[in-house]
Amino acid sequence: MIITALIAIAVGFLIGYFARKIIAESKIKSAENLARTILESAKRDAENKKRELLLEAKEEIHRMRTDLEKEIRDRRGELQRLEKRLLQKEETLDKRAETLEQRENLLEEKQKEIQQLEEQISLLHQKEIEELERISGLSREEAKTILLESVQKDIQHEMAVMIKEMENKAKEEAEMKAREIISNAIQRCAADHAAETTVSVVTLPNDEMKGRIIGREGRNIRTIETLTGIDLIIDDTPEAVVISGFDPIRREVARIALEKLIEDGRIHPARIEEMVEKAKKEVDNMIIKAGEEAAFEVGIHGLHPELIKLLGRLKFRTSYGQNVLKHSIEVAHLAGLMAYELGADALVAKRAGLLHDIGKAVDHEVEGPHVMIGAELAKRYHESDSVIHAIMAHHNDVEPQTVEAVLVQAADAISAARPGARREALEAYIKRLDKLEQIANSFEGVEKSYAIQAGREIRIMVKPEIVNDDDIVILARNISKKIEEEVEYPGQIKVTVIRETVAIDYAK
Repeated sequence: MIITALIAIAVGFLIGYFARKIIAESKIKSAENLARTILESAKRDAENKKRELLLEAKEEIHRMRTDLEKEIRDRRGELQRLEKRLLQKEETLDKRAETLEQRENLLEEKQKEIQQLEEQISLLHQKEIEELERISGLSREEAKTILLESVQKDIQHEMAVMIKEMENKAKEEAEMKAREIISNAIQRCAADHAAETTVSVVTLPNDEMKGRIIGREGRNIRTIETLTGIDLIIDDTPEAVVISGFDPIRREVARIALEKLIEDGRIHPARIEEMVEKAKKEVDNMIIKAGEEAAFEVGIHGLHPELIKLLGRLKFRTSYGQNVLKHSIEVAHLAGLMAYELGADALVAKRAGLLHDIGKAVDHEVEGPHVMIGAELAKRYHESDSVIHAIMAHHNDVEPQTVEAVLVQAADAISAARPGARREALEAYIKRLDKLEQIANSFEGVEKSYAIQAGREIRIMVKPEIVNDDDIVILARNISKKIEEEVEYPGQIKVTVIRETVAIDYAK
């Protein structure tokens, strides 16, 4: 039994061993199959991923190639444009060089001709002197002595005649001056004379305000100067800013705008533009008020509103340093008083005297003498024929036909001739500044221009849609050349051309 049991145990052990071996081999095969399946699946996934990555890489390469080709085309086009511009400039320079070379050759030829002519003239002169000495039998020094003696006698005679004429002229002028003094004494009218200035002073609350007026990197002061056409002089003068400009209306606009900005405290380009517009409206009101006050002072009624405005503008106009509105009021009073004394129409004389220089209100803007401009304005606003005739005759452009016209002419002469009434230097200076602005405005594309720095600089704003950045260089040069040809001035004049594009929108 024991042996049987042992045999049974051994058989069972063997059976179990083989059974486990069979099961293990089965599991190994199953695991191998599973591993093979997983490996094949991983290979397929890897192949798929590889194909996707290759496809994405090809698409990225295609996109980058497209962008690169576009960039290359753009750069090639830009290079072609630059090359074309350079070729054009090169052609222009070649043409200029050729022209200069031709002029230089021409000048050299002319210089040679002049030298030859000078030599010929010198020889002819020497021959003439020798021939004269031979004919006269006198040496050069002897002939000179005889000639000087003869000329001296003639000069002494002419001096005697001239002295006599000057004595007579002095007597006539003395009598004329005496009559003028008497007229000034009896005319019972003396209008104040205010000398015209070209600067105004604005008082500041403190010196810190100067920095706010200048602004960051000077943007505020540049905005004020650009909008008003004047110079702001900010120096060491305590609590003061000097406004400089030859045009009194611009200077007054700048002064009022600056005072409003100082009072408001907010100083920046947008606020400056707003205050300048308000100042312009205020000056327009001042002009109307000045015209109405002038008409009321003289006692003239029924003037057209436009003539009232033009009269007011004369407050900011000078002639040889004499304020034209004060001068017109004085002429009206003088002509009216003399008309009363002579029994002429005093109202016509006063009306014509007040309006005789009305053309000066717009003579900077309209071509022609102020006499004809004034007559046209008077005709346009329905003044009487006698008033129009007196305006036309006050400078003898036409022969005066009425007593009133003669009286206006005389009153104008009296007012202008009284001591201290006029200063020619300022008028010539203002005319030169006006001429600078007229020259700049005559070029196409110029929007507005301002003569500043006492005529040492002309600042020009151009229309950006007409003049490009390349054109402003040529424009500045052309304006400089025209100024050199047409204006006489000391030193040099700086020509500054400004091209600016501003875009404005509002957030709502």
